[in-house]
Amino acid sequence: MSRLQQLYDDQGQSPWLDNLTRGHLRNGTLRRLIESGVRGVTSNPTIFAKAISGSSDYDEQFQALTAGGATVTDAYWRMVETDITDALDELRPVYDGSRGGDGFVSVELAPDLARDTTRSIEAARDLHNRINQPNLFVKIPATPVGVPAVKEMISEGRSINITLLFSLERYDEVISAYLDGLEACTGDLAGVHSVASFFVSRVDTEVDRRLEVIGTDEAMQLRGRAALAQAKRAYQLFRRRFSGARWDELVARGARVQRPLWASTSTKNPAYSDTLYVDGLIGRDTINTLPEATIAAFEHHGTVAATVESGADEAIRTLEDLEALGVSMADVGRTLEDEGVASFAKSFDDLLHTLAVKQATLKS
Repeated sequence: MSRLQQLYDDQGQSPWLDNLTRGHLRNGTLRRLIESGVRGVTSNPTIFAKAISGSSDYDEQFQALTAGGATVTDAYWRMVETDITDALDELRPVYDGSRGGDGFVSVELAPDLARDTTRSIEAARDLHNRINQPNLFVKIPATPVGVPAVKEMISEGRSINITLLFSLERYDEVISAYLDGLEACTGDLAGVHSVASFFVSRVDTEVDRRLEVIGTDEAMQLRGRAALAQAKRAYQLFRRRFSGARWDELVARGARVQRPLWASTSTKNPAYSDTLYVDGLIGRDTINTLPEATIAAFEHHGTVAATVESGADEAIRTLEDLEALGVSMADVGRTLEDEGVASFAKSFDDLLHTLAVKQATLKS
């Protein structure tokens, strides 16, 4: 049994793949990963930018679409829909076998919608209508205007992956949006799914940068500890919010918990273990979405053990110590949220430019 399979069978955590390419769909790589224990797939504008610009796998479809009059942007979305639909088919047996517990594929809205509630709602609704599959997640960023869009989509009975979560305060808002949406939904709640994608490694990158500016021995000893501490606190918040009378009433209507999804789990600092953000966040009712390199590292030397609830008191002390040094985790969250939205927007713009150049090249 692979370590990925042990995560699910022994610890109740679902490992997902943080990548999607047409090459993986064509050559059987995705199917082999599913057989080894992968139970879902996430994508984002950066992932698609690398996949489309880094290979010729999309050239034939792109040329046919643009030759037929499609704009570069429309052609991009048609290619994305093709990959998403094929991946949904690959993972449908997992979805059916788990009765909707896993087997999802996530597609993200265009980055320029991250600051527009109305357009985000319209775009998410449109994607769900065009790719009409029960195991589709549409990703909406957890920006201040994204949270109301999440509530609206859940109230319509649509499954949503809330992404770019970097702070406990915003996570609390996201949980509230999910619960409010469920209460407003008049349909079958058993068919409404959601995950909250809490980004991890980027938190350490930003906090470590601030600690190095402070430069004291006390500050340097806190490097590499903020991300796991905050994620462990997020898990405690998850357990607290999804319990009690309000949640029990929703469960009676068929509601499912909105599982925390640990995202950005590849280690950015080579001084840290390459399985740091996997080994330290294993727990029931969670998801860890992993790039292939992190999957390979975890299969080679990862540790399968319940860890997300361990060290709860230490996590509190770590966050308190950071605040005492002047490292505001709320400000870290706002900074990373802005950077995340900007990064996806740049990837999307760069890709559209690359496709425009490719269109001219293919014509010639």
